[in-house]
Amino acid sequence: MSVIYDRVVLIGLGLIAGSMAHAMRAFGLAGHVAGYARSAETRDTARRIGMCDSIHDSAAEAVAGADLIVLAVPVSAMGEVAAQIAPHLKPGATVTDVGSVKQSVVQSVGPHLPPNVHFIPGHPLAGTEHSGPLSGFASLFQNRWWLLTPPEGTDQQALARLRDLIRGMGANIEDMEPGHHDLVLAVTSHVPHLIAYTMVGVADHLRRVTESEVIQYSAAGFRDFTRIAASDPIMWRDVFMENSEATLDILGRFTEELFVLQRAIRMGDGPQLHEYFTRTRAIRRSIIEAGQDTDAPDFGRSAVQPVATPDG
Repeated sequence: MSVIYDRVVLIGLGLIAGSMAHAMRAFGLAGHVAGYARSAETRDTARRIGMCDSIHDSAAEAVAGADLIVLAVPVSAMGEVAAQIAPHLKPGATVTDVGSVKQSVVQSVGPHLPPNVHFIPGHPLAGTEHSGPLSGFASLFQNRWWLLTPPEGTDQQALARLRDLIRGMGANIEDMEPGHHDLVLAVTSHVPHLIAYTMVGVADHLRRVTESEVIQYSAAGFRDFTRIAASDPIMWRDVFMENSEATLDILGRFTEELFVLQRAIRMGDGPQLHEYFTRTRAIRRSIIEAGQDTDAPDFGRSAVQPVATPDG
């Protein structure tokens, strides 16, 4: 691969930013990868593991002269960060983000950026239950989808350049309107996470009653289903606050489906349950066939994700 951006800045140094840093350096996509995080502890850890070529103690210092700036902070903080860096962005730079909600990011970030800077919101559909600067690895984006929501009138050269970087990290790309993105993600990610958190809450309640038996004897279904409930609570708090309309819409539909299943169980309607489970199993199999997961019992995920180095 050839260098696509001379200087890339990652603001926020968690799983996604760390994985981008490892991937860009492993595949030679950026001349220099700089990083900044609000937490001094996070910056120190990033320096210690060599996540980036340079780690800076202020966002303004980090973005000076940058060709691409990636906002990888909680959705609720993006507007504030955009306001901080706006005066220090060089003309022609591109700003993107990795937030899993797009309408609120467009509304909070866009107005702060100068007209001579390209803003192309994005969202990589990749992740693990791990977070923090030690969680990143270069292969995170391989064969995963990276959704872009370019505003009307986006500079096509800037968009093509960002697409080249994303493809260089191994991801597939799709453009999507921000509102539609938020609805789709409510179905595929946001509500499933909310249900997983809820199921863990139910287990916690039962654990108090049964003196830890629910946790001690957790079967594979509970263990694997609730894996995602280990994800960053700040990120998910922001997701549900910023994408409440779509989330509530899908939760209402989920509740209706749940009532159908409750009635079938109560009435002993075996044929309906069999038909429902057969149909939904086919959807799960189609996810595997699309290369977005594996049918291995552990879903192809080891207990601890590897931390990649720039050498791979």
